[in-house]
Amino acid sequence: MLIAFDFDGTLSDSEMTVLLGEEAGVAEEIDDITERAMNDEISYAESLYARAELLDGLPEADVEAAFERVQLRPGAADVIAALKAAGHHVAILTGGFDRGVATALEAEGVSVDTIVANRLPMRNGKLTGEASGPLIEGTKDEALEDLASEVGVELDETVAIGDGANDLPMLEVAGLAVGYVPKPAVEPHCDVVVASMTELQELLEAKGVL
Repeated sequence: MLIAFDFDGTLSDSEMTVLLGEEAGVAEEIDDITERAMNDEISYAESLYARAELLDGLPEADVEAAFERVQLRPGAADVIAALKAAGHHVAILTGGFDRGVATALEAEGVSVDTIVANRLPMRNGKLTGEASGPLIEGTKDEALEDLASEVGVELDETVAIGDGANDLPMLEVAGLAVGYVPKPAVEPHCDVVVASMTELQELLEAKGVL
C-alpha cells in the first residue's frame, strides 16, 4: 500500500513557517495567514507566497536554526518504522519545506520512501522572499495520484493522513482518509479521525494495514 502523510500539523506539531517567522520577528503575522489557509479562507498558494515574502532577507543561519526546531510528534517515528517494516511505501506530501522535513526525520533516525515538499530559495546566504515547489500551485490529489501510478498501486490501496484544507484533495481521493485532529472544514471529508499517533497505529492495525 501507499501511505501518504501531511507533515505540519500531522507528523509534526510544528508549523515551519511560524518557526521561521519567530526567527524573523514576524511569527504573529505568519500564524494568522497560516490559520486562514488551513481553515480554507484563502488559497494555500496565496498564503504561502505571502508568508515567504515576510521572510525576505532571513539569513541562512536563522533558517537552519528554525528547521532544527522542527520535531516529529511522539510516536510518529514508530508508526513510520512499522509501516516500512510491513512493506508499505511511505510518503510525506507537504506544503512545508524539504529541509525541515529531512532535519526532523534525521533527528529521529527514521526515513520515508518519498518526500514531496516545497523550497525557500536563497541568494547570497539569505532567503529571497520567494517560494517554489510542486505543492504550491499543485495539489496533493495530483501528487498522490502520480505517486500511486509510479509505485504501481491503485488509489483505493492508498491511505492519506492530514489535518488542514490543503490536505482535502488527497483525503478525497485516497482509499482511506484519516483526519489527524482535523480542522473543522476538513473533518466532514475524513473517513475516520484520530488524536494521537497511538490512535493512528491502533487504527492501522484494525484496518489490517499493520
